[in-house]
Amino acid sequence: MTRVILASASSGRRKVLRQAGIDPLIVVSGVDEDAVAAGLDKAATPAEVTVALAAAKADAVVTGLDPAIATDCVVIGCDSMLFRDGALLGKPATAAAALAGWQQMAGTSGRLYTGHCAIRLQDNEIVSRSVESEATTVHFGTPSAVDLAAYVASGEPTAVAGGFTLDGLGGWFIEGVEGDPSSVIGIGLPLVRRLFERAGLTLADLWRANPVT
Repeated sequence: MTRVILASASSGRRKVLRQAGIDPLIVVSGVDEDAVAAGLDKAATPAEVTVALAAAKADAVVTGLDPAIATDCVVIGCDSMLFRDGALLGKPATAAAALAGWQQMAGTSGRLYTGHCAIRLQDNEIVSRSVESEATTVHFGTPSAVDLAAYVASGEPTAVAGGFTLDGLGGWFIEGVEGDPSSVIGIGLPLVRRLFERAGLTLADLWRANPVT
């Protein structure tokens, strides 16, 4: 019975998996994302950066797993960043930065990159490791000054990559997406299914082993 482990504290990612029939075990990696990003080649692409961060999270969780769990499990690490105006953006550092970001991106579009890493363990040994990134184009609306101020004051923008959500308060200001919506939330279901398949796993088995109660 393969246990699915999500190496993330993201409520959005957990919600996506639960709505898709899998209740993951949450193990937060504690990885210093800024340190990982700083160690990458300056020429790294957005896809390479997000994959490196996702892999670092998954690897960190794998090294600290309880041996009883590591007998049969798959660890999923993810990381999302928004590429806009030639810059790769993570979570806004402050409310002021979130406000300025929204004022700049209102009425425009950006590419949301989400890196994924899936590591399967059997008998406390890694038997499969796959990484992949997905990019989705997000079209932003133009919130009124009053609504934008209220949105920033909610605290949501400073907790998420790019300063917006699709499945939360920010959804009011997203005009549309081109690509996989679940990837925008933080974990792309079709992509993760492919990673599972590479590891020899089926959704049928994972649904049985990780039921949502």
